[in-house]
Amino acid sequence: MPLTSQISVYDPRWPDLFLSEQQRIRSVFANALVTIHHVGSTAVPGLAAKPEIDLLVEVSEHRDVGDVTERMKSLGYVRGTDISQDHHFYRRDVNGVRTHKVHVCRSGHWQIARMLRFRDLLRQDPDLSARYQALKLHLEATNQHGIGEYLASKAPFIDAVLAHKRERD
Repeated sequence: MPLTSQISVYDPRWPDLFLSEQQRIRSVFANALVTIHHVGSTAVPGLAAKPEIDLLVEVSEHRDVGDVTERMKSLGYVRGTDISQDHHFYRRDVNGVRTHKVHVCRSGHWQIARMLRFRDLLRQDPDLSARYQALKLHLEATNQHGIGEYLASKAPFIDAVLAHKRERD
């Protein structure tokens, strides 16, 4: 079963696509906005990825969620299922192709540190990045049940990397 997008070689336009989308969605979160981070594989230079820009929106609080959802809808986003408590998710597809994913978390949410730490480790360690890329390509090639299977199969690798990093710190 296919993923939401096929993994492709790194595209040097991805950082600019992030910056463009960051500007487009910034006003949606108004005064609650703390910052917007580029996360996920498209945020790691040289790493093959599904060409879907991941944005992590850090907010001081989740307020007016219905209004935020409507404003995101006006920008082409659909609210997805929450990833975890206080981790809201939006996706944007253009002509049936996923282009962007927006994660919205309150400051201090555990997923913020997790996403940023893993991104930064991949940016700093070319060998780790290469191993992660090989895993992703293998999982894509052997995938039977879609994106849920793919994400669940990547999780042990990510958990092990982060646990190893914590042990070294």
